[in-house]
Amino acid sequence: MKTKKWTYDKPDNLVELMEQAVTKFGDNRLFGTKNTQGDYEWVTYREVGERINNLRGGLATLGIGKDDAVGIIANNRTEWLIGENATQGLLGRWVPMYESELRAVWMYIVKDAKIKVLFVSKPEIYEKVKDFIEKIKTLEKIFIIEGEGPHTMAALEKIGKENPIKTRYPSPDHIAVLLYTSGTTGEPKGVLLSHGNLTVNCKAGYDKFPELNEEQVSLSHLPWAHSYGLTAELHNWLQFGGSIGFVESRETFPDDILKVRPTSLISVPSVFNKIYNKIHLMMNEKGGVTLKLFNAAVKAAKKKYLTGKGGFKYKLLDKIVLSKIRSKFGGRLKFSVTASAKMNIEIATFFFSLGIPCYDCYGLTETSPAITMNCTSEYKLGTIGKPVMKTTVVIDKSRVDDESGEGEIIAYGPQVMHGYHNKPKKTKEVMVEDPELGKGIRTGDRGKLDEDGYLWITGRFKEEYKLLNGKYVCPAEIEESIKLIPYITNAFVYGDGKEYNVALIVPDFNALESLFKTMDIVSGTPKELIKVKRIQDLINIEIKNRLEKSFAHYEIPRKYIYIDKDFTIENGMLTQTLKVKREKVLKTYWEELEKLYAAEET
Repeated sequence: MKTKKWTYDKPDNLVELMEQAVTKFGDNRLFGTKNTQGDYEWVTYREVGERINNLRGGLATLGIGKDDAVGIIANNRTEWLIGENATQGLLGRWVPMYESELRAVWMYIVKDAKIKVLFVSKPEIYEKVKDFIEKIKTLEKIFIIEGEGPHTMAALEKIGKENPIKTRYPSPDHIAVLLYTSGTTGEPKGVLLSHGNLTVNCKAGYDKFPELNEEQVSLSHLPWAHSYGLTAELHNWLQFGGSIGFVESRETFPDDILKVRPTSLISVPSVFNKIYNKIHLMMNEKGGVTLKLFNAAVKAAKKKYLTGKGGFKYKLLDKIVLSKIRSKFGGRLKFSVTASAKMNIEIATFFFSLGIPCYDCYGLTETSPAITMNCTSEYKLGTIGKPVMKTTVVIDKSRVDDESGEGEIIAYGPQVMHGYHNKPKKTKEVMVEDPELGKGIRTGDRGKLDEDGYLWITGRFKEEYKLLNGKYVCPAEIEESIKLIPYITNAFVYGDGKEYNVALIVPDFNALESLFKTMDIVSGTPKELIKVKRIQDLINIEIKNRLEKSFAHYEIPRKYIYIDKDFTIENGMLTQTLKVKREKVLKTYWEELEKLYAAEET
C-alpha cells in the first residue's frame, strides 16, 4: 500500500526562508533586546543575516556538515536564530534546550542527539556543562554566547568572516530541528522535524492570518525550544518581515509589553487567566463607583460583542474604563493566538469583548505543531478551531464506548514528524499511514468534530482514569477550572481507582492578602496560613460553586490538601511549557493523598 507523498511549495526549507526575508525586509527591525538601561535596542534582518553567514563559516572550520548536530542552551535571543540558520545552512540539525532545564536532562539530550558543538548563553551555564566534553565522546566544542574570549560565539563568527563558505540548501525532507518533548511521562523524546514540516506549517499559520504584515510586532515570551514558539512566532514572523522584542523575564512582562507595544501576541491561556484574575481582584478591592463602572463597562462590551450593537453608553464606558485596560497591553494589541491548553469560554469572552480576541489553536510538537486554528475570519469559542491547510483530522471512536461522538484525535498532513530519534518502537506506537491522507499521528487527545468542522478537545487519554463507579475522569479539565479561582495558583486532581476525587490546592497568597485583613487573620508564613480553617472553608466553597456549573457530581473533589509550595520547573513538577508532570506530583504527595481516603475508612 503506497502512502501519499507531499510536495512542498518554495521556500521549502528554513535556510531559504531566512535568505528571502533578508532580501525582502533587510532594513526592517527583526529583534529587540532590553539593555542595562531598560530600553530596547533593535537589530535588522540584514544585520542578523550577516552574522548567520559569518557563523556558518565558523562552524564549517570545525567540520560541521550534513546531519551533524549543533545544540544550544539559551533563552530566546538574537543568537538563537543565528545559530540555528548557520547550522542548517551546512545541512546540520539544530538541537535547542531550555536554559532553566535540569543538568541531567541537558546531559541526556547532548548524548542522545550526538551534539558535536554546543552553544550556551552565559558563563554560569558553561560552568555547569564544561565537564560534558570529558563525559560525552561526541561533544567536541562548547562556546559561550555572552562575553569575550576565544571560546565565544563572537570569536567563532570572526573566524567565519575570514573563511566564508557558500550556503548549502536542504531538501524538504532533510531534518532541520531535533526538538525534545517536555517529558510529562518518562524521559524526553527527540522529535525529528524536517524543513518541509516546519515551512509548510508556517505557511498554514500565515494562511489563517493573512492580515499579518511587516508592521507586526510581537513580544516573545514563549520558548523557541518548543515547537509552538519556534513555528508560530520565530519562523512565521520571517515570512512577512515582522519584528520581535524579547521579554526580559516573567516578572518584567508588564513593563516589557508597555515598551515593545506588540500588535499581536503568541501566548498561552495561563497568561490571560492571570491577567483576568488580577483585573477582577483589583476592581473588587477598589469597590464602590470604580467597581460599578467596571461591571457596567464589561456588560456593555459583552452586549456589543454578542449583538454587534454598542451605542453611546458603550462608547463612553469603553473610553473611561476599557481603553485603560487595553493600554496595559501597550495600546495597540489587536489579537493573540493561544495554545498549550484550551481557553476558558468565560475568560475568552471577556477578552473578545475588551477588544483583544484570543484565538484558540491546537497542535503537538510532533506536528510542527499546528493541527487546528481559530482565526479572525473563522472562530468558535470553546473549540480549538478548524484544521489548517493540507491537514485532515479524523476521530477514532474505537477508544470510546459511549454515544458522545468522541474519540482519539488523529491528524494527517505534511507537518507530521519523521519519527522519534532513536526510538523506533515509540514511533511505531503513534504514527499511522493512509494511502489518501498520507502520514498521520495519534495525538493521545480525546475530542470531537462538530457539524461546522470545528474541533472540540475533551480530555487526554494518557491522563484519563476510572473511578470505582466506572465513570471516567479527565483531571486536567477540572484542574483548569479550579485554577480560574483568583485565590488559587495551582491544582492537582486525583482519584484513579478510588470512590471519589480529591485534590491538592496551592493558594495564591498574594491574592488572599486583602481577605486576610477583612477576616482579621494575623499574617504568617504560607505554611501556617494554609492550616487556617476559615481560609480553607472559603476556598472550598469557591471551588464547589465553580465546579457545580460545569462538572458532574462524581467529578468534583470531595476533599482537599492545601500545600504552600507551587509546582514549578525548578522542582521538576512542571514541564517547560508549564504542564503538570503528573507522575512527579503523585510520587511527591502520594502519602498525603492516600491519607484522605484512609481517614474515611477508619
